[in-house]
Amino acid sequence: MTIDKSWTQIRKRSNSTVFWQGLQSFLQMAKPHENDRGFIRCPCNRCINNAQHQLEVLETHIHRFGFMSDYNEWIYHGENVYTASSSNVMHPNSGVHDRDEMFEVLEDIISNDAEVDQLGSQSSNVQYDDLFTALNSELYPGVSSFSSLNFLVKLMHLKVMNKWTNKSFDELLKLLKLAFPKMDLVESHYEAKKLMTKMGLGYQSIHVCKNDCALFWNENSMLETCPVCFESRWKMQAGRWTGKNVPHKVLRYFPLAPRLKRLFATSKTAKLMRWHQSGKSTDDNVMRHPVDGRAWKDFDSKHTEFADDVRNVRLGLAANGFNPFNNMSISYSMWPVVLTTYNLPPWLCMKSEYLMLSLLIPGPQSPGKDIDVFLRPLIEELKELWENGIDTRDAGNDRKVFKMRAALLWTVNDFPARSSLSGWSGQGYKACPTCNENTPSMRVIGKIAYFGHRRFLPSTHRWRSNLDFDGRTDRKRPPRRFSSVDIMDQLRRVKNTIPGKHPNYGGVKRKRGDDELNWRKKTIFYELPYWAEIELKHNLDVMHIEKNICDSLLGTLMGDPHKSKDTDNARRNLQNLGIKSELHLYEDGNKLMKPAAEYTFSEANQRKFCRFVRSVKFPDGFAANLRKNVAQNDSRIVGLKSHDYHVIMQRLLPVGCRSLVNKTISSTIIELCTFFNQLCARTVNVTDMVKAQGQLVVILCKLERIFPPAFFDIMIHLVLHLPEEAILGGPVFMRWMYPFERNAAKPEGSISEGYVVDEALTFCSRYFDDIETRFNQPDRNDDDIHRTRRLFVFESQCKPMGKQSQVYVEKNMRDRAEFYILNNSPEIETYLNQHKQELQLHGCLNLDEAHRNEFADWFFEKIYAMNRVHAPEVTRELLSLASKSNIFVSSYPACIVNGVRFVTHARDVRLKTQNSGVFVPGTENEIFYGQLQEILEFSYLNDFSVVLFKCKWIRCDSRRMVTENNITSINITSESYKDDQFILASQAQQVFYVEDPSREDVMSDIDLLQDNSASNFTLFVDLGNLPQINLQRNDGDVIPIVQPFTAVSQHVNETVSFLNDDDEEDVSEEDDETVEESADEETDEGNDDVDTEEDDDDHSYHTSDSD
Repeated sequence: MTIDKSWTQIRKRSNSTVFWQGLQSFLQMAKPHENDRGFIRCPCNRCINNAQHQLEVLETHIHRFGFMSDYNEWIYHGENVYTASSSNVMHPNSGVHDRDEMFEVLEDIISNDAEVDQLGSQSSNVQYDDLFTALNSELYPGVSSFSSLNFLVKLMHLKVMNKWTNKSFDELLKLLKLAFPKMDLVESHYEAKKLMTKMGLGYQSIHVCKNDCALFWNENSMLETCPVCFESRWKMQAGRWTGKNVPHKVLRYFPLAPRLKRLFATSKTAKLMRWHQSGKSTDDNVMRHPVDGRAWKDFDSKHTEFADDVRNVRLGLAANGFNPFNNMSISYSMWPVVLTTYNLPPWLCMKSEYLMLSLLIPGPQSPGKDIDVFLRPLIEELKELWENGIDTRDAGNDRKVFKMRAALLWTVNDFPARSSLSGWSGQGYKACPTCNENTPSMRVIGKIAYFGHRRFLPSTHRWRSNLDFDGRTDRKRPPRRFSSVDIMDQLRRVKNTIPGKHPNYGGVKRKRGDDELNWRKKTIFYELPYWAEIELKHNLDVMHIEKNICDSLLGTLMGDPHKSKDTDNARRNLQNLGIKSELHLYEDGNKLMKPAAEYTFSEANQRKFCRFVRSVKFPDGFAANLRKNVAQNDSRIVGLKSHDYHVIMQRLLPVGCRSLVNKTISSTIIELCTFFNQLCARTVNVTDMVKAQGQLVVILCKLERIFPPAFFDIMIHLVLHLPEEAILGGPVFMRWMYPFERNAAKPEGSISEGYVVDEALTFCSRYFDDIETRFNQPDRNDDDIHRTRRLFVFESQCKPMGKQSQVYVEKNMRDRAEFYILNNSPEIETYLNQHKQELQLHGCLNLDEAHRNEFADWFFEKIYAMNRVHAPEVTRELLSLASKSNIFVSSYPACIVNGVRFVTHARDVRLKTQNSGVFVPGTENEIFYGQLQEILEFSYLNDFSVVLFKCKWIRCDSRRMVTENNITSINITSESYKDDQFILASQAQQVFYVEDPSREDVMSDIDLLQDNSASNFTLFVDLGNLPQINLQRNDGDVIPIVQPFTAVSQHVNETVSFLNDDDEEDVSEEDDETVEESADEETDEGNDDVDTEEDDDDHSYHTSDSD
């Protein structure tokens, strides 16, 4: 039926009956297409389908402003007749399901990608013709539930989620076409990717000079030669032009503005972009997000107009090089530049789905000092977004248009990349960017050592006069703080440099003047109007600092000839300084002898430490299987990745070293490890960081008394500035390189094309509820919670796993279990107190025992008596609880509780993971440690059930629980509380045990508690009184916590957050299918390697003696 649209052309609308009748017909047709809030797009000449209003407002607007002239097919108001040829209209007889998710996807994409003044016009939607054609097509004749586009997008999403190869995808398409000849589907992965790209945001290819001098972009876009070095833009063969214009290098630039607009295109993310305002901490002393840091608050106070609109975007930038041909032994360095959005909540903003690739800097050489050349397009866009902003539709606010602005808060990089981005050289005597010209440093044989931290002590401290450090007293004042004004004054003295690597231009090495200090350039970031005033411009990367320090400590302790800092030159330097005479080299005949140092393990202790590392079994998903990194002869530990060092530094080194070196050395190492544990907390306490700042000075001075000066590279010195940066920027997990480290397998072009496709699929997946996507996939250890239950014990937070078996429980044990359930049901506390009072009135002598033995029967009679008179407080759940449990109980080998996997000890001993350790805090601050023996599910009437853990509890008296060198050791062979073995599964907290190298009969404990408390403990504490606990979050990131005095949290599934896409199959895990097997069947699964980066050596900052 043809719709009469002639009334829309009438200009004199006030007295026109035809216009009024046509408008009423239009409103009647549009009414069924209102959204769930009763709003619909307004096609008046003022709103032009940008804004959404109620029908009454539409009537007023169209009558007052007229109907937009170029809106000929009413696609938003009931005329669903898309024809892909010219008008993007769909025929009503197409048979495609009206609820197809792709309608909403394309609507949000088109409405946000189109220019504000062009939305709704046919010309603005021409690029989407192929998508509408696929949306208009049935997947198969007679199948109305799937459009061809919907099926293809979901199939491509499965390919990405499950890492299918392109070839396997092509083979699947062939099989589908063979099985279903009439299926409307593309022929190959290439065609599918080509179609998906139209939903992506694309990128720009910008030619680059072969010497990195300049971009052929904007004013240089038409040049044939470089404006700096005058080299040709095009590749030549034998000095001749080949006839094809092939550029030497191509920079891929992914424009930022449309990607930020996409975050507001759907209500699924638009509201999250305001989280930083509503979710910030109400306690000024607690930081859980950068918004709580001093740098963010200072920025807002200086730029109030920007801060007034919470939708304005705060960004962080990370740049890091990697070799896409790593497995082919080809030297190549490619640099992706990635942006993250700090408006989002902390559990989302560092997820890969919310990271935005901005630049892909080509190799084969690292950009080095010339990285500013490649950053030019991004900086220009950031300047535009700051000064003018961009019109954006906010799906979280009725699609109203607002002016979105954006600001770059800081960069996150390893130390060498930081030098390139900041302009301050990370080498030489003034390598520290914070200490600036006052960096404590000294020349040792072959390199520079960053030694002399006594200057940070109070001027009256006794160590100031001690000659044991370097043979001299130290009366120097601490380095002064350099303000933004001071830094700008220094930069004014820096000479302009020529960019590029041409040997006659930018590649000419020049010697810096004394007044230039360590500045190599004034970085391009200072072109941003606000950059000079930012307090924290470039973050020190805790990931690589911790990795390098642990590498130095471990290499020196183990006497590794390749990584030890205790070299011959280090010993000669001691002799030159006249200190530590017992370590000086001496000649024995014709041999040069090197005395053994007390900070180095003996050969026997090296093997002991290796056996200790080999024996450790971590909980599921906590860390890699480190036993694979221990050499067969137990002589050394090799092949560690950054996350392996993270776990060793914070978990294993404090326990493993304490019996292998003297107490002075081990306690100092433990204090340093404890600081990193505190620093990496998800919630940071400002007071703790202030205290840690002063305590770190003492720790570094202790290390200077132990190790030779050559041990102190720049990484160890930088630790001193980490607490201050935590106060400025907030929690470390949002400012380190773990989320940005990604391995890639293809060079620039393929990565760019793949990213655009993946970007489109990620956006589409937000709308899919019927398949598993990145946004709805269950957590690694997902449990079941029945929120509809009224009684706490029935509100199950446990998901049993594995083969179910029915066991008979003796009456005595079942009575104890049922009383424990009743006694831990807060809803029946009134009945528990009432029964005790009745026993007291009857003069009961042994009140507790009588209460334990008689309450269940008394409670049963009480509830049933109330039920007979229809008492309103007697619910089905209360009646079921009073009726006692079935005499047969279900037993399981494993279960998931509060997101943590528990496994019975009988099964745990056969696995490479350890998930049977349990601890429970008592009512009087005591802690009970144990091992999980059985997982029992007690069934009640009406299908209610309660899961209990039957545990073997360890006796923790003064003889069996020993605190030595700040580590608590427990003898796990002694059992206690044999008559009180049950706990609710939801009460269990996980702990894992490691063998104590200093005591063969005990195990040291490291606790992992699920808690949301803040990190709040003193650095110099007795760790024996502070069992470490773990915070389980749905984002998968790590937080060290300690209780009772503090809250340091360590995420059980910490490793998952830092996995590369190619390494996920290597995570420490116990396969669910294996759990389903019989408990009698042998299995041997566990932690595999977790590679957090392809090649950590690219980021190491060790200095060798030859430097």
